[in-house]
Amino acid sequence: MSIFTKIFGTASDRVLKTLKPIVEHINSLESGLQALTDAELRQKTDTFRERLAAGETLDDILPEAFAVAREASRRVLLVPNADSPDKTMRHFDVQLIGGIVLHRGNIAEMTTGEGKTLVATLPAYLNAIAGKGVHVVTVNDYLANRDMNWMLPMYEFLGLSAGAIQSNQSYDDKKAAYKADITYGTNNEFGFDYLRDNMRVHLEEQVQGALNYAIVDEVDSILIDEARTPLIISGPSDESTEKYFTADKIARKLKPGKHYEVKEKEKGVNLTDEGIGIVEKELGVDSIYSDIHMDWPHYIEQSLRAHSLFIKDTDYVVQGKDVIIVDEFTGRLMEGRMWSDGLHQAIQAKEQLKIKEESQTLATITLQNFYRLYTKLSGMTGTAYTEAAEFASIYGLGVDVIPTNKPLQRQHYPDRIYGTGKEKENAIIEEIAEVHEKGQPILVGTISIEKSEMFSNALRRRGIEHEVLNAKNHEREAAIIAKAGHKGNVTIATNMAGRGTDIVLGNGVKELGGLHVIGTERHEARRIDNQLRGRTGRQGDPGSSRFYVSLEDDLMRIFAPERVGNILKKFGMTDGMAIEHSMVSKSIERAQKKVEQHNFEIRKNLLEYDEVMDEQRKTIYTWRQRVLAQEDLREDLLKMIEESIVETVDHYIDPKSHSDEWDLDGLHKWYKQKFGIKFDLKAQNVETKENVEDLLLDTASDAYDAKEKEIGAEELRKIEQILLLEKVDTKWKDHLYAMDHLKSGIGLRGYAQVDPKIEYKREALIMFESMMASIREEVTDLIFKLRVRPEIIDSKDVWNPDNFVYQDSLNTMPEMPAPRRERDEAMITNSGQTKQRPEPIRATAKVGRNQPCPCGSGKKYKACCGQN
Repeated sequence: MSIFTKIFGTASDRVLKTLKPIVEHINSLESGLQALTDAELRQKTDTFRERLAAGETLDDILPEAFAVAREASRRVLLVPNADSPDKTMRHFDVQLIGGIVLHRGNIAEMTTGEGKTLVATLPAYLNAIAGKGVHVVTVNDYLANRDMNWMLPMYEFLGLSAGAIQSNQSYDDKKAAYKADITYGTNNEFGFDYLRDNMRVHLEEQVQGALNYAIVDEVDSILIDEARTPLIISGPSDESTEKYFTADKIARKLKPGKHYEVKEKEKGVNLTDEGIGIVEKELGVDSIYSDIHMDWPHYIEQSLRAHSLFIKDTDYVVQGKDVIIVDEFTGRLMEGRMWSDGLHQAIQAKEQLKIKEESQTLATITLQNFYRLYTKLSGMTGTAYTEAAEFASIYGLGVDVIPTNKPLQRQHYPDRIYGTGKEKENAIIEEIAEVHEKGQPILVGTISIEKSEMFSNALRRRGIEHEVLNAKNHEREAAIIAKAGHKGNVTIATNMAGRGTDIVLGNGVKELGGLHVIGTERHEARRIDNQLRGRTGRQGDPGSSRFYVSLEDDLMRIFAPERVGNILKKFGMTDGMAIEHSMVSKSIERAQKKVEQHNFEIRKNLLEYDEVMDEQRKTIYTWRQRVLAQEDLREDLLKMIEESIVETVDHYIDPKSHSDEWDLDGLHKWYKQKFGIKFDLKAQNVETKENVEDLLLDTASDAYDAKEKEIGAEELRKIEQILLLEKVDTKWKDHLYAMDHLKSGIGLRGYAQVDPKIEYKREALIMFESMMASIREEVTDLIFKLRVRPEIIDSKDVWNPDNFVYQDSLNTMPEMPAPRRERDEAMITNSGQTKQRPEPIRATAKVGRNQPCPCGSGKKYKACCGQN
């Protein structure tokens, strides 16, 4: 601790001092509120709404609103597992402090057992009064539903509604849950609903609404641990799966260290020159880096990663014919989730399972960028301070450490360090037996399913009864946790052990020293270790914990091998001997900090790449939302017509050349092809390029007005909406596919001495502008060739695409003059980045969707070329 901190206290200490007067104000209101009837207390919500409408802010009404919420809680919320059935819940002062921190858009770090679920009701109630919606985010469906039902009586007592969204929930139930004042749900479900809503084709089908205020429970798990995996909605791809089996067969013949190098820190592999030679021989090709074989390195490397870096019953489990990912931080199964970039298929080939088709991305967002969409964001957890810098830099969230309601009586024993894993495991079994003999309950924390089962087998051989909690028997989680604190119980668990729930001590256990926690290995992140420690010593209860470490543990082997080994030799460590020393513990902590920094760089890198997509996504989704709401579609179309004309005129007319050199014939053919307007440009005596643009634009606008009069303004808006949605969705899907391929290969640009991130941003911009131009050209092309069958113009079925008929186009437009095109394709923007200027889209013959396709396939147009 620094001298400055000793004198002035931490930043959290200084914040807490400023909150003390607000807490005193809330407490001063309690006696007056207790004198109110239920109806009078409930009326306070309407009064608060009136005050907000009159100009007061949420901060102005906070003390009274918090006091009202606490009084309502005291009257209607029951303590679970209480000795008396009428024991109700009243917020402690420290919980009021936590609520204020959350309302201010920060993270409240609160020790396990301090009642974070109850804390969230304070800012949730206050912010829900404004009527803009509040989302309370949890780590799984069970907790979302449990917390909503637990707190619902308080919300309903105060005149508010609450709901919970769940995976696989019906559309009507989900929409109702989102319409509630306060909505509980999981981090993934909120994110996926955002993506799904932006794929809907009707405004009324959207469910989520505005992203106003989110309170994220277990915020470190969601915004840090989960942030490395983007949310992806995907559809089937046309890629073949057979290559994964071929790559798997070859990978089994390659030897680590000789044919490929394994990089455990980066979770990557590199083929050696000798390995490349063997792969090429097995495939029967001259080079796997030639144009026609460039995909093979990717398949081989993913297979090698599957064999070398992803371990069964640690990183994944096999259930039936499926590979299910195990969350490395929570130990829970992530059903329905797949590793991307072909890794999942490579693991399926490794396990000799049927390979699921590779998927194509239809919509995607990182959790980082999704939660940054909220107007206000806050979070709570027992472990956030070690990641305070990341919370501040990525999300703009401060971390305030909230004091406990009662003094902590937890005892943390020094780590015990052994030379080998076997020595460590034997010592752990001996400690379990010794503590168990006294009757003290024990929670044994492991980092994988495999390790939990290994310790279970060892205890079984010793005749010690115990329970195992891991992703394979997660359905018994509640029952196992309910008795984990009872006398004589031994529970072996992965990181999933009771996160979001409290382990309550049974009768007589406090006298034995409370729950004893044994960590069988240090985790890569200090937070995960702290979470395991936090399972004991809740609400002033006694408890203890100890971690065991060996030099063969992954953390020590990869990140701190030499330094710790030298320290142990210095102390004269021998076989079977344990070392307990602060120097070793500090070395372990330094190793963990290295890993945390490494993982932060991975998340930061992911975010930097996704920020490019994020801007594009916001542009598309904002535009798409306007299209769904039919906002200014006429103005949008006129603007697109103008952009198309201006850009195309620029291809055919060089303002620096004499008008005799202008390619007016080519421009006339394009204009006739595009808009179906016969127009003799040469007869107009135009003198400048701007004259040409104005003339063409005025004529096209008149034709558009005539189209609107022919079909009807309302009907044309509906047709425009359909065309825009179809083109936006199709082009955006194709753009995401292209961006996936760009990202997967962009790292190779580093060999050309260029920054891959800059190249990615540059090419992504070119691709996005090309996509937007393509949408514009195709929509403006179709809208002028559109004819609606006369018999349905007045019917409600006017927006059915099957009723659209398109005029035949003219011949394919002529090529641009070569010198002009070459110059435009190397145009430099203001930022100094080269971008492609897309050519005008060449029109092709359009026919009715139910008519035979002109390609000669014999299929209907809508089932053939009309799909593209």
